Amino acid sequence: MAKLGLEDKVVNEEVMNKTIGRFKERNIKLPTFEELSDPSIIPEEIKKALKNIDPNEPHPLNLYRINWYNQPDSREFGDTPYYFELPKEITGVDAKIVVMSGAFFPMVQCHKVLAAYGCLAPRLITGQFDPTEHKAIWPSTGNYCRGGVAVSRIMDCHGVAILPEEMSQERFNWLEKWTMDPENDIFKTYGCESNVKEIYDKCAELDKDEHNIIFNQFCEFGNTLIHYLCTGKALENVFNDLKKTNPNLKLKGFTSATGSAGTISAGDYLKDHFKDCKIVAVEAAECPTLLNNGFGGHNIQGIGDKHIPYVHNVMSTDNVAAISDVSTDSLNILFNSKEGIKYLKEQKGFDDELIKNLSLMGLSSICNVIAAIKTAKYYELTENDVVMTVATDPATMYVTEIPKKIDKLYAGKFDEFDAAEAFGEHLKAVKTDLYSELTKIDRDRIFNLGYYTWVEQQGVELADFNARKDLQFWKDLKRFIPVWNEMIKEFNSKI
Repeated sequence: MAKLGLEDKVVNEEVMNKTIGRFKERNIKLPTFEELSDPSIIPEEIKKALKNIDPNEPHPLNLYRINWYNQPDSREFGDTPYYFELPKEITGVDAKIVVMSGAFFPMVQCHKVLAAYGCLAPRLITGQFDPTEHKAIWPSTGNYCRGGVAVSRIMDCHGVAILPEEMSQERFNWLEKWTMDPENDIFKTYGCESNVKEIYDKCAELDKDEHNIIFNQFCEFGNTLIHYLCTGKALENVFNDLKKTNPNLKLKGFTSATGSAGTISAGDYLKDHFKDCKIVAVEAAECPTLLNNGFGGHNIQGIGDKHIPYVHNVMSTDNVAAISDVSTDSLNILFNSKEGIKYLKEQKGFDDELIKNLSLMGLSSICNVIAAIKTAKYYELTENDVVMTVATDPATMYVTEIPKKIDKLYAGKFDEFDAAEAFGEHLKAVKTDLYSELTKIDRDRIFNLGYYTWVEQQGVELADFNARKDLQFWKDLKRFIPVWNEMIKEFNSKI
């Protein structure tokens, strides 16, 4: 279990002391999970200092900005995370579809830096990672490796990115600027979003060097624990903010693409606090792994699939929705091209604020929203019902994807008629097909599918694999959160 990031004591004091020495030199302190879930308790001197620090520089204090409460065009934290409700003119449903934006996380403008920190911090405070000697290996389908490289840069240590070669050029451009040695610190593996096995193979190769520490988000429980607490609590605060104007609201669902299964763990937090909330796992229709044990490739970047992440609490998942990348690519063009924006303003009457909010949704974010619309239609939800989701990254990460997809989907030209067609087909005509309520048999099937990756390929002990089927296992995991909080405080006291 130590390989999976679960330690509750110092396992190598010598390594930890070397880390403390490095952090003393650079004046680095670690925020606790508790502080990232509630920035109001961050010390006032730190919040004051942050007003003079660019959120996009690798400054140690930007670790405290790894939370959902950063605000647009501000260097201060808000009382509530930035969110927006999509109007019925877009969703076509009475239910409230509410999106919490990850675009304002520091350095990377996506929430995956939270997952990276959740995996890294426990390794630092337990003496499992030495930034003076080790390289941090960040396997990813695009954004997690950027988050990992960002926090590595703060510590002045080598952060190594692994991601599929077909990811957006914006990701590679960012990595070129942030890695210490771009030629040797960026590994492009074969294929697209679905080719996670190739990422694991590269990890196995790099793991042969004892100086390489693999932070595999797909099997590190720090990923799920920090999202459970921080993302789950942020969503709860958004919902409570909504209830100020309508106390009759009920939270009926949370949709999240599975990806590494970090974000979807926020659904467990919501289920713990709102009994009617369904957790809806979302995937690509071109690779319906959970829905139909399927395979294939797709372009919904950020939701790597064709496997079941080890840290996915499958037995708590209520529904599965599959969304086509034709829809996400088409809507990305509609929301962010000159012709699409003109159509939305002149023909649909959308104002600048709504247009700006639509630009805060990248491909996987649009996928999450379509799944939320499906959920509202499937359950015939009313105006007092809420389905929540997250926009993991903004459209700025996919600018270079637009001309490629216009060539592929619209024969090289996207005009007002195409915009109307995209709006009608991929928003107004959302159906409840490729959507399933999970029975116990369904959950067992999905859980068992993970055996082939984790036991046969990755060498996890069968008893450890099966232990995750018991919901008590996931409840017991929560004990690490207060333990790590106290260990971080102790660690900081020595700096």
